[in-house]
Amino acid sequence: MKILIINASVRNERSYSRKLTQLFVENWKTKYPQDTFTWRETGIDPIPNIDESWIAGAFKKPLDRTETSQKALQLSNELVQELKEHDIYVIGTPMYNWSIPGGLKAYIDQVMRINETWKFRSGVPDGDYVGLLEHKKMFILSTRGDTGYGENEKNGHINFQTTYLKHIFGIMGVNDVTIHSLDNEEFGGEIFENSKNKIFETIHSIH
Repeated sequence: MKILIINASVRNERSYSRKLTQLFVENWKTKYPQDTFTWRETGIDPIPNIDESWIAGAFKKPLDRTETSQKALQLSNELVQELKEHDIYVIGTPMYNWSIPGGLKAYIDQVMRINETWKFRSGVPDGDYVGLLEHKKMFILSTRGDTGYGENEKNGHINFQTTYLKHIFGIMGVNDVTIHSLDNEEFGGEIFENSKNKIFETIHSIH
């Protein structure tokens, strides 16, 4: 199996989401030593935002693209191909303002490509999307300052982090999604230590 690790935090050593992805890798290697890993950075080395040239190129047929639009899509093509070539995606992301970091959003904009990662079933804009990333599995390892972000929980209505990621990758065809979250970071102390111990044990049990 080929596993793609996507880190989104703008922090490095102080990032707990990076600690979670590293723990995932260490655990996975002990169980599946033949599997390989690729790292994609969207936080410390952010992905550039799409622009007008990108949009002009992405919505044209490949043969109709100009040299300018082809150049604008160069990174996007690389990122899309990377997704196609890997079997498992692991996203490590903090919650910023109840959503995801800007670098991860820019990454998603780069890979949300019509006729590459998704298409309209009928071939015309009708809201009926078909995902083109088939037979993929995704783990979302999130960190959050508070708690209660699950469905029907106290903060569930403002969780635009994991709910968004699950929805947007679902449109691209990734429906096998497992979410593990480290909560209570802003509180610190015993409550956060308990949260860390719980998720560390959970990640060790992943297989």
